[in-house]
Amino acid sequence: MRLYHCLLFIAFFTACGTAKKSSTPVLTPYSYTNQKNITAGKGAVVSAHPLASQAGLLVLQQGGNAVDAAIATQLALAVVYPGAGNIGGGGFLVAHLKDGRNITLDYREKAPAAGHRDMYLDAAGNASTDKSQNGHLAAGVPGTIAGLFASMPYAKLSFEKLITPAILLAEKGFVLTEREARSLNNLQEDLKKYNTQPNAFMKNTPWKAGDTLVQTDLARTLQRVKEKGAAGFYEGETAKLIVAEMQRGKGIITLEDLKKYTAQPREPHVFDYKTYTIVGMPMPSSGGLLLHQMMKMIEPYQISTMGFQSAEAVQLMVEAERRAYADRAEYMGDKDFYPVPEKALAATAYLTDRMKTFTPGKASNSNDIKPGVVPVPEHEETTHLSVIDNEGNAVAVTTTLNGGYGSRTVVGGAGFFLNNEMDDFSIKPGVPNMYGAVGGEANAIKPGKRMLSSMTPTIVLQNNKPYLVVGTPGGTTIPTSVFQTLVNIIEFNLSTIDAVNKPKFHHQWLPDRVDIENDFSSATAIALEMMGYKLYKRGAIGRTEVIKVLPNGKFEAVADKRGDDDARGW
Repeated sequence: MRLYHCLLFIAFFTACGTAKKSSTPVLTPYSYTNQKNITAGKGAVVSAHPLASQAGLLVLQQGGNAVDAAIATQLALAVVYPGAGNIGGGGFLVAHLKDGRNITLDYREKAPAAGHRDMYLDAAGNASTDKSQNGHLAAGVPGTIAGLFASMPYAKLSFEKLITPAILLAEKGFVLTEREARSLNNLQEDLKKYNTQPNAFMKNTPWKAGDTLVQTDLARTLQRVKEKGAAGFYEGETAKLIVAEMQRGKGIITLEDLKKYTAQPREPHVFDYKTYTIVGMPMPSSGGLLLHQMMKMIEPYQISTMGFQSAEAVQLMVEAERRAYADRAEYMGDKDFYPVPEKALAATAYLTDRMKTFTPGKASNSNDIKPGVVPVPEHEETTHLSVIDNEGNAVAVTTTLNGGYGSRTVVGGAGFFLNNEMDDFSIKPGVPNMYGAVGGEANAIKPGKRMLSSMTPTIVLQNNKPYLVVGTPGGTTIPTSVFQTLVNIIEFNLSTIDAVNKPKFHHQWLPDRVDIENDFSSATAIALEMMGYKLYKRGAIGRTEVIKVLPNGKFEAVADKRGDDDARGW
């Protein structure tokens, strides 16, 4: 095994060029541990898996910038974190560049041309959520590979160098953590149910920590992308394999759907909160606008004096969350297809009016809190990575398959999971999706339309320079987790480690309840119940990845305690 390991390193350095032995990290696919926080001076990467963070750091150390590292990290996650890292899904990139520009890239999946508003309704008009959440028909047209190539104009290194670590990890394999082995074991029945061909994830005996996962089909797919660019995915052999899989499982993605897919540059959603500038993702991500609404709704209140997770502070934040998510259900969707009234929803007077029904010490009722009145309109298995370099570039990327392992369907012969993003549309007005979110016409299915997202990659600037790079997975809990993380740091002056790891809470209008993590303060919980709130204890909410720029200019990178997440820097 040691010889095999050495050969892997030799192959990598042959592909990427020689670097100084004293400063260059290596991929350690057969022996690695989590590193939860680090302070570094030249660059930092935080992601959901140690090997992906290693890949991103290696790229930084070989002269790449934050965009290079973000691309390499995403590609590595597609190998080592198959539950959410992907080339069969999509995502969003938010970046602040060294020249002062803010950019956002939308590579969210799209509905296939054969998709239509009522495609998940049976003859009686009832919604069939199993079809929108599992199997071939749940998949939207993937966007990740297009997004990576749309990011390349802002990178420095060749794509060949950036994809090489991922190819080697797929071809030579890596050892599973206990968490990954358990996750794959829990997936086995669905793999049998929703797949038409054998794949690398199926196993007759249980996976265990230390087993090596080799993904030969995925390695070949990545090699085609390395050799032919985006066409190596959206055309040719890989595209044919995707369509063949669709035909075997009665899916609807076609060669034409794949060939027509493009990533879309967007105008960043930017707003001020006190002395900070917050850069987020616009539609079809609801994250930037939701964060804007929630932050500005609490801004007039002296929340810093209330105390971290006091009942008073939590109530204020919950009521801001409730009102923002009510607006989400009514007004938010792909603005290329629906006139989302973004400016009206973010107007100061509107947000002030929304909070007029807030009564300190008393719970509101979601039956009484409706979407606001505005003028005529103008799974939790996602993964986030944060990257920064010493040139002044900062990148926040959130990417997803939607639910864990997406549609649970692997493309036969290509080795990657397809997303189940079609469930993020409103498959029927008032019918909740897998995260309990409801919607209507703004987020109805149309051919070529991008489904509404909760992903919230965010960069906070101070004096037009990066201060925080933040994001998290977690479905509809994503915007509220980012909201809480920013408030924890900006208002409560928590350490970055505490801001990431302290218990979280969540409210999304419907269902009308406050979700709390198991270690949430019992005293605060009792006080909230006395106010009239219904509380729901649950497991981990999100896995937040944060990089903070310290006063001395160094980077503090923190990976969430809730998973195998990992922080690297140099």
